[in-house]
Amino acid sequence: MPHKTIGNPLSWSAQRLAGMGRGLGAAVDGIGSHEMIQPQVNQIGVSDLRAALRQGAEDFAALRSDVIFAVVLYPVIGFVLAVWAFNAGQVHLLFPLVAGFPLVGPVAAVGLYEMSRRREQGEETDWSAALSTLTGRVMGPVLSLGLLLTAIFVVWLFAAHAVWAATLGPEPYDSLLTFFRDTVTTRPGWAMIIVGCGVGFIFAAVVLCLSLVSFPMLIDRPVGVPVALATSLAVARRNPRTTAIWGLIVALSLVAGMIPLFTGLIVVLPILGHATWHLYRRAVSWPQPA
Repeated sequence: MPHKTIGNPLSWSAQRLAGMGRGLGAAVDGIGSHEMIQPQVNQIGVSDLRAALRQGAEDFAALRSDVIFAVVLYPVIGFVLAVWAFNAGQVHLLFPLVAGFPLVGPVAAVGLYEMSRRREQGEETDWSAALSTLTGRVMGPVLSLGLLLTAIFVVWLFAAHAVWAATLGPEPYDSLLTFFRDTVTTRPGWAMIIVGCGVGFIFAAVVLCLSLVSFPMLIDRPVGVPVALATSLAVARRNPRTTAIWGLIVALSLVAGMIPLFTGLIVVLPILGHATWHLYRRAVSWPQPA
């Protein structure tokens, strides 16, 4: 029987570092495009939105236990942020945190896109199998795009704080009830609502156009971040009415999911995530290579 030898710490460390280096290299390399075929942007309508939502609900019904495990952290983080704002004397940031947190929602749904892709292909669909593919080529561009959305979320918080400081601020509120009363019963409060909603709409529209199909596309093909973003913008530009309706559906669904202490997101987020994959499949086509 051959004897097994134990490598010395230096050789073991070198192997681990080499593996990390290869993984990092693949992640960085994946940011650029390796897909030679250019995607085709399709015309989509309300019927496509209905079909995507129906397919998303079917995916959720089929993958429910694995999906809930994958997304349960999302409402927990949202609840923690809300509690922090309340206890840290940042009451004025409570609504911007809750309203703006969905800006990074597409990142949380990455595993859902992969599950829908695998179910569509007849592959294994549990969460561990899905997440195991999100490495190297996929992880680099996904993290890059996720950092972009996170940066937009942070800028939104600064913008919301500036709007509050210019209207109801700059003295902080210790009571949520007092802040709510001043918001809805005073002219500065209504000015904050109007300006804040206008600024928030701009941020939401930007993120919607950037993430409409970009994340599912990065999982589906080695297109790289620039191509994925350009294609997502092209889909929004060709289908402005449908994109606006989809954005309204997403916003209303997330609001409904947040009302019972964010717990509704455990159902809402998976359906929207799966539906986004199917919307991508309808909005973008890949010509067969010659």
